[in-house]
Amino acid sequence: MGRASNEPGLSGGRLAGRRAVITGAAQGIGAEIARTYRREGAELVLLDRAADTVGALAGSLGAHSVPVDLADAAATAAAVEQAIGLLGGIDILVNNAGIMSMAPLLELTVENWDLTFDVNVRAMFVTTQVAGRAMVAQGHGTIVNMSSMGAKLGSPNQAHYAASKAAVMSLTRVAAMEFGPHNITVNCICPGYVLTELGAATRTAAMVQAWSDKSPLGRLAETSDVANMALFLASDDASYCTGQAMNVSGGMVMH
Repeated sequence: MGRASNEPGLSGGRLAGRRAVITGAAQGIGAEIARTYRREGAELVLLDRAADTVGALAGSLGAHSVPVDLADAAATAAAVEQAIGLLGGIDILVNNAGIMSMAPLLELTVENWDLTFDVNVRAMFVTTQVAGRAMVAQGHGTIVNMSSMGAKLGSPNQAHYAASKAAVMSLTRVAAMEFGPHNITVNCICPGYVLTELGAATRTAAMVQAWSDKSPLGRLAETSDVANMALFLASDDASYCTGQAMNVSGGMVMH
């Protein structure tokens, strides 16, 4: 487990002095958000089931890590409580963790549906409850949830994933309504196709080109594109932004 530090260069920035918990932080978008937040001065606790990977990232950033399987609701609640204890409070919660699998609707199993909702929605409900109580008690905070372009468009073979990410949007809106009077903002991000290391082994140049052609900008998102939106939503620049589902899709979605 890494320890937060007062490393030179980290005392300033848009998130200076703020305490953030990030789920699904071992790699991809979550890891990029962690690097971005740390660069902007935040103190971090990183949550992920990949204990060695998230621990190594936390160590490199002078942060803490807590390994947890977010499919386990009780363990998830305990991990967030531990994270808040390590930081001495919480100012930012980033619910980034999620899973995705592909299956035609008529072949999709109940077990696959349930696991997707357990990780993508139930875990977010649990983390939001635990962090939300702490934020309400202190009278401020911000929550950033990860939804998807698929929540707005849907996609063949992704009924369970698209439905879970649509649930994230609804949870975001309700949380924004209930937490707003306590000076807590809640928003979600809807990324499009993102070039992460997870998909590198299976995507081809032709696939990348076909996906890129769907965007008026003619390219796919980098993890930094999503992390920059997560930074904006956690910063004072977004203090009057709540209940929103922010597209980072290169124009593939325009609503």
